[in-house]
Amino acid sequence: MPSRPGGALVRTALICLIGLLSCTNQTEKTLRIGAIPDQNPERLNRLYGLLSSELSKELNVPVRYKAVTNYPAAVSAFRTDSLDLVWFGGLTGVQARLQKPGAEVIAQRDIDAKFTSVFIANTKSGIKPLKSQSGLQQLNGKRFTFGSESSTSGRLMPQHFLQQAGVQMNDFSGGKPGFSGSHDATIALVQSGSFDAGALNESVWESAQKNGRIDPAKVKVIWRTPPYADYHWLAQPNLDKKFGDGFTEKLKSTLTGLKKSSKSQEKILELLGASSFVDADQNQYITIEKIGRQLGKIQ
Repeated sequence: MPSRPGGALVRTALICLIGLLSCTNQTEKTLRIGAIPDQNPERLNRLYGLLSSELSKELNVPVRYKAVTNYPAAVSAFRTDSLDLVWFGGLTGVQARLQKPGAEVIAQRDIDAKFTSVFIANTKSGIKPLKSQSGLQQLNGKRFTFGSESSTSGRLMPQHFLQQAGVQMNDFSGGKPGFSGSHDATIALVQSGSFDAGALNESVWESAQKNGRIDPAKVKVIWRTPPYADYHWLAQPNLDKKFGDGFTEKLKSTLTGLKKSSKSQEKILELLGASSFVDADQNQYITIEKIGRQLGKIQ
């Protein structure tokens, strides 16, 4: 008995639908990680490629690193569930968490509870090393650059310390500061003389020194800030629902369990400028939120 003309079409549609649902389910079970683009893309792709492989092996789920174009894009991707786990700075982490109730701070590096920024100056600028915070007034009238506009260590906290010292943003040459976009770029711009001075993440400065990217005859540190809490991993509130009960805790344990005794894990920690990851919680970032609101970066 011949089949009805529409039968083949129905079967084909069902097969396509099953395939689509299968692909969708597979995509949903991939852990998508991201990070603020605070350094050059090549370094970030290498770091998070290695971390993705390590997490996939330890968690037994596919892990994919998705690069973002800028700091606000990382916050937006977290808000819209495009990323499950993001390496944020203090400010962007607070911004993202406020937009996603239930999001959880799960870990930070051992250096992040007491993080610092450095102010650097071109050696031909005439700016001398500071004996105290009040010496930041030397920067009045100078060409000065921050990193990204949303960077904690490259903008928020340096601006906070500048204003405490009585230096306003319109006091710089041209009536405003520059924004390099990243810590690496800040070093390059000050070292080249494009700017007289700038502020950046001390960890990136130390890494650049170690790798020979700094010419001490051209650029120097003039002041180190007091410590503050900075970078951390922020996880979506639905990870247990998506990957199974206990997944968020397992993810946290995996991150804090990375050890230098493993060659692959040692490389990840080295690229992150850390010895280990440690427990963290949102209460550490109350001061960052307060300063963010004072400077208009959090509404």
